[in-house]
Amino acid sequence: MSEHVIEVPYSHLHPGLILDAPADTDDFLVLFGDDSESRAKLLRDDTGRPVLRLGGYMTARGTVIDERVWTVREAARHGNRVHLRLGHSLP
Repeated sequence: MSEHVIEVPYSHLHPGLILDAPADTDDFLVLFGDDSESRAKLLRDDTGRPVLRLGGYMTARGTVIDERVWTVREAARHGNRVHLRLGHSLP
């Protein structure tokens, strides 16, 4: 696995999912379990809390997923990776 890639075993993100993200960048590729992919960027909201912006993509079954911003409930660094526990997506 490349350092700037997050692998997700599902075709969608969901609350509670823990992402194993690169710690040395805020911009990375998300590879989903159905072979679809999207770009993601770790940002900060107005209060300084981390949020994840996931670009729009199409699943292997043809479902179009619009760009979404996800809250991050927890972020814990582990060496050159950071584990991000997702909260809910923002409207």
